[in-house]
Amino acid sequence: MNDDRARLRQLEAKLELLTENFNREMRARGFNPEQVDNVALPSSLANLYLECQTVADEIEEIKGKG
Repeated sequence: MNDDRARLRQLEAKLELLTENFNREMRARGFNPEQVDNVALPSSLANLYLECQTVADEIEEIKGKG
């Protein structure tokens, strides 16, 4: 259980950093980060978005166990 909590904290910190980076990169390219579902993303942003989603899914999986 402690391993899950430690992993959860690690993933949440990683997601926060990834999200901040994604939002910064979106703005740098002239996109509004809140409109991510309505724009075609360049591949670098799409990969970053996918990584955010993967980490968020891992977090939900761990939370679902507890």
